[in-house]
Order: sequence, then structure tokens, then C-alpha cells
Amino acid sequence: MHPKKHVVLHPAEPVTPPPLAHAKPRVSPFLLGEKHQVPERRDLVPSLPDVLSEAPLRMDAGTHAKMRRGKLAPEARIDLHGMTLAEAHPELIHFILNAQSAGMRLVLVITGKGKRREDTGPIPQRVGALRHQVPQWLRLPPLGPAVLQITEAHLKHGGSGAYYVYLRKRFAV
Repeated sequence: MHPKKHVVLHPAEPVTPPPLAHAKPRVSPFLLGEKHQVPERRDLVPSLPDVLSEAPLRMDAGTHAKMRRGKLAPEARIDLHGMTLAEAHPELIHFILNAQSAGMRLVLVITGKGKRREDTGPIPQRVGALRHQVPQWLRLPPLGPAVLQITEAHLKHGGSGAYYVYLRKRFAV
């Protein structure tokens, strides 16, 4: 229907693409016969002791050092072993608020280290639900205003299965 027009193209100079920057190789260079190097492991979530140790110090440094070395004896303790999260949370709230109202400063919260279970899913499971949840509870209301510092306990008081909780002074009303 439409007549074709003859278009004559004059060949222009060929365009050369700019040189490509080489991508970094995914595999580190190696030599034949060299031993396999295990790649470094990077956790997305820092470990619990790292999180607690990086928290800002809100109490006297000397008292904190004595507490971490196990030189201060806790004035009271609560053992949450064997409790579910639903059972342990109200018990912890009751214990901490009563200890603060009684004028106590250092208490010990024993959570246990948790049971190692078979990890069959694609998402890794944390060991010790109470051990990971208790520091969160201690930062949130109603316990947050009562708690001054949370530190992992010394080995003689339970090690990584327990926490020292240093309480604020109660206000006289």
C-alpha cells in the first residue's frame, strides 16, 4: 500500500564501548594444593553478652566492676527455670517492683541457659527463650524505670544463665 522509500545509510565510525570495570571475584584467589580457608561468619544479630556489655554504663563504675567480678552479693534472687514466657513475665514484674519497694539495689534473675533442640528449619532458632526475653522485659515499662543496669552474672552466681539487675533507689513519697 505504501511505496517503500530507499534510505541509504552511510556507515559512521564504529562506536567502541568504554572498558568494563572488572567485578570483584566471589571466590578468593587460591593456589593449587592450598588448604581450604573457612570464610568468616557474620551474624546479623549480635550476641546477647555483646549487647549487654555495649550498653551505656548508668551506675557507679567501681560498683559495676565489683558486681561483674562477683564481689557483691545479690540481696534477693528469683529462679525462672521451667517457666513459660507467659508465667515468667508477671513473676518477674512482681519480684522486681517488690524488691525496689523494699529498698534493695542488687537482685539476681536466674533464667537458665536454655535447652538445645534439633534445628530442622531454615531459620535458626535461638537457645533459651527466657534468657533472651528477660533483658527486653527489664527495659520496657513497668520495669524500665525501676532498673538502672543489667549485666550477665558472674560464674559463681550462674554465669550466662543469670543476670544481675541493679535497681534504682526508690523515691520517698
